[in-house]
Amino acid sequence: MSFDDAPIDPVSAERLVRGGLELRLVDHDDAAARDAWLHADFRGFHESAPSPERLAEVRAHAPRRRITGVYDPAAPLPAEPVATAQSWVAPLTVPGGGTVPLWSIASVTVAPTHRRRGVARAMLEAELRTAAAEGVPLAGLTVSEATIYGRYGFGAATFADVTEIETKRVRWSGPDASGRVRFVGPEQLLPDALRIVDAVRAFQPGAVRYDEVLLGRAIGLYGDDRAALRTVRYDDADGVPQGFACYRLTPTEGDFTKHTVTVQHLLGATDEADAALWRFLLELDLVSTVRAFERPVDEPVNWWIGDLRAARRRRLDRLWLRILDVPAVLEARRYAAATRLVLEVDDPDGFAAGRFLLEAGADGVGHVRSLGDEEASAEASVALPVTELSAIYLGGVSPVTMARAGRITEGTPGAALALERAFAAERTPWLVLEF
Repeated sequence: MSFDDAPIDPVSAERLVRGGLELRLVDHDDAAARDAWLHADFRGFHESAPSPERLAEVRAHAPRRRITGVYDPAAPLPAEPVATAQSWVAPLTVPGGGTVPLWSIASVTVAPTHRRRGVARAMLEAELRTAAAEGVPLAGLTVSEATIYGRYGFGAATFADVTEIETKRVRWSGPDASGRVRFVGPEQLLPDALRIVDAVRAFQPGAVRYDEVLLGRAIGLYGDDRAALRTVRYDDADGVPQGFACYRLTPTEGDFTKHTVTVQHLLGATDEADAALWRFLLELDLVSTVRAFERPVDEPVNWWIGDLRAARRRRLDRLWLRILDVPAVLEARRYAAATRLVLEVDDPDGFAAGRFLLEAGADGVGHVRSLGDEEASAEASVALPVTELSAIYLGGVSPVTMARAGRITEGTPGAALALERAFAAERTPWLVLEF
């Protein structure tokens, strides 16, 4: 289902008009308007101004999305937006293997010349109102600044590690793979990578569906990094592709034996594939360090390398979620323990506010209903803001820790622990590839 032509939110549009600005949709097929929007997008993330060739490449490989911009008619470049955003709907995998439609938001920028004028608030609130109006129950994004998005109801729901390993201290103690790692070109890898990503997405909470364009950019099929990126594929004993890795090598000045391997992506549909790809990278000749970004926090690589202290890990927030429809999202997932809880959700914007009865049986199926006025006096088992409910939704954030931090209030003693046991996921949530 496509929402790329969903109309502009009138509330935010009117608010911006009062400040002399205009919020409008950008026609995907209007090359001049797209190029002007892309210039603003590149500028917003401190990238160099794109060349005509780069703009043409981006246009050629850009998926259809809902593109919006805020324009200042009085600016010296009135055709170039002073703020940008784009959004699309993709299925998000939730605990139990089901999916929920996610209003995915990206490219959120505001020009430094137009900060502190309510532009970001108008754009983000417009995205949320549009998603809710279109019946999409959940919104999500990845963030550059973690202090901004909580004010709009987003909570950090998945995390990832930057992992750095000193290869000279590694003695492989993981499993021996039955298959082989092979060099492949990105064109050859793409169809296999799509199948592998879909296989992982089927069981990995926090994973989002990726189209051919987004994945092609990730594996270096096009983009600025493609000349330096190397791609390998793991084939199992039957010759079936089960994993891939994309990496580049950087020499250390004055010592050719101490290259750094930077792993952009490493993804296996099986534990054997993950282990085989890690071993391949850690045993490369003339390498002293392997640095991998956005790795799952429960990845077992520390237990494969012999020396735990050879690895250093730094944790970062990744996917931020914002619940818009409480019954829809809570019924989409499965639960690890039978439970019966009354959740009182505070949402200043009104989307998710209310009291909800969550009941889940031994089969993991949850049922949620909004409590009516006659039941409004029922004591809440747990009271929490929508930000915190969004954070714990995938099972990667502890309700008990949230309660200890004062972010969740227990109406019934032990309710936070009951919530944690019910919300536990079979795998720690992980955003497989950034969008």
